[in-house]
Amino acid sequence: MNTAELIALFHSHANPELAEGMSRYMKYHFPFLGIKKPLRSKLEKDFIQVNKNLKYEILKSVIMELWEQPEREFQYTALELMLKSKIWKHRDSLNLLHYCLTHKSWWDTVDMLASRMVGPYFLVFPAKRDENIEQWLLCDNMWLNRTTLIFQLNYKSKTDEGLLFACIEKQIDSKEFFIRKAIGWALRQYARTHPEAVLRFADAHNLSTLSKREALKHFPKA
Repeated sequence: MNTAELIALFHSHANPELAEGMSRYMKYHFPFLGIKKPLRSKLEKDFIQVNKNLKYEILKSVIMELWEQPEREFQYTALELMLKSKIWKHRDSLNLLHYCLTHKSWWDTVDMLASRMVGPYFLVFPAKRDENIEQWLLCDNMWLNRTTLIFQLNYKSKTDEGLLFACIEKQIDSKEFFIRKAIGWALRQYARTHPEAVLRFADAHNLSTLSKREALKHFPKA
């Protein structure tokens, strides 16, 4: 199945009533066809199977074509294809990941890109992490800022604690909801591996109420 066939298939299953609710849930940032995940997974299965082993440059073109479609379901399929193809194993894929992080950006795509693709990419290519994280941390794109906080979510014992805390300290005064939430999420996740370090950090820093509540969510109440 090629991209044109997938696009036609998705449109043939559009449900305007469901689309309205799905778009409303995403604050009307994106139009939807109204295809919920169980049906979407079924419809895209053959497409992903056919395309997941393509050479990188062709795979990238397919992903970009999906990303440029107006309806949000196509970005979700692009993400699934990126996961199934293990896109992060390709050295050049960081440019693609950066594009997807900064275009049609919202938490529903950024969080998966950051934690499940950028995170693995930087484990495979650690020098790329050092080249890019500081730039992303200091730039004026909030979604790249958020990525610096959450790309290590699944690292567990591989977490670079110093880098995590440094990224938080740079953004600790942010008024952005998505940054404050990400700070708390990153700390809460790291607390599963090193709770004492998270407690010390939380005690030593003036975290926002949201960040602190999220960070200490699973600690016993004082």
